[in-house]
Amino acid sequence: MKKLLEIALAIVTSIGGFLEVGSLATAVQAGASFRFQLIWAIVLGTLCLIFLCEMAGRFAAISKHTIADAIRERFGFNFFLIPFIVLLIVNFLVLSAEIAGASFAMQLITGIDLRVWALPIALIAWILLWKGTFGLVEKGVAFLGLVTACFVVAAIMLEPSWKEVARGAIPSLPSHDKAQYWFIAVGILGASISPYLMLFYSAGAIEDKWDKSYITTNRIIAALGMSFGGGIAIAALITAGQVFPPQGITQIESYDQIALMLTPVFGFAGFLLFAASLGIACFGATLEIALEQGYLVAQGFGWQWSEDLPPKEDPGFSLSYSIFVLLAALPIVAGADPLKLTIFTMAITALSLPVAVVPFLFLMNDERYVGEFRNGIISNTAVLLIIGLSFILALVSIPLQIFGS
Repeated sequence: MKKLLEIALAIVTSIGGFLEVGSLATAVQAGASFRFQLIWAIVLGTLCLIFLCEMAGRFAAISKHTIADAIRERFGFNFFLIPFIVLLIVNFLVLSAEIAGASFAMQLITGIDLRVWALPIALIAWILLWKGTFGLVEKGVAFLGLVTACFVVAAIMLEPSWKEVARGAIPSLPSHDKAQYWFIAVGILGASISPYLMLFYSAGAIEDKWDKSYITTNRIIAALGMSFGGGIAIAALITAGQVFPPQGITQIESYDQIALMLTPVFGFAGFLLFAASLGIACFGATLEIALEQGYLVAQGFGWQWSEDLPPKEDPGFSLSYSIFVLLAALPIVAGADPLKLTIFTMAITALSLPVAVVPFLFLMNDERYVGEFRNGIISNTAVLLIIGLSFILALVSIPLQIFGS
């Protein structure tokens, strides 16, 4: 019964982990610009995330190591510095984008400029991390995130052509703006399979004291939980594809445009539902990413860490997430455009994937860590192909977007 409850909770938690500002912004931009043609990118990203999260949970349950800790131990600290520095930078940008999303949600509700909200949101997140437990971070805010199911309701009520939706699951080239098409595809992949997700997942398995008996539970959690989050992202894309192109909107310039995407279905309540969805999802992701930054630093240097310990017992860990969550608010206070920051950060995230995933795949094939539970050829091949694809697309599309737009 306990494990069944964990499965149910994990599905809910996927809202905060999978569906956040990056997934929402890239899905909406994809729907506005290319209607349903980029559904395949969300499907691909979700499949890859399922593989990675299943491996991360299996690795933690069997080896009793987190991914970051094992990379440092297996390859040495000098090698570990490369993914360590890259992931710190990328996670910082993603964290800043999440705070921007939560701040904009508050601007929608109150009318007060989002720059005013960035530091208070960071401060509230810090207080919850400082005073809270891992269970609060993992599951507490996530329950509120069920409000994002409104995108599924909207997608159904807008009555799209389901044949056209199904065709979107198969890659096809657009007749216009090919550079933009690939840039958004890379952004979707980056948002879907951000390295922080698998790192956080492995740390969470250690926090929850998983062991060999959780192998099957882990597979169910990874498959159903991430599929649930991916399904909501697809619903957001479908909703955007039904709402924006008929109005002649094919390029989303700000969150103000996105805020109206639910009003054709729900009226003014749709505006409030969007603000609530954006704010809750982004705030939940803010907690998770800030915590992951603390995990990464503490595990990288071999310090004691656990969100369930009082800060005085793991001071390095607590200081790390404190510094990062507060610093991440500063770009927003300085006036960074939240939507542009989000879209570009998701594409940069795709570039960082090989840095974290390739050494992790070596670990997943190392009998000293996982023994008989090491990867098979299907898992290795699937993840390498998808990571390679996202990396190649990022190398090609990011310069095109920067110099060609």
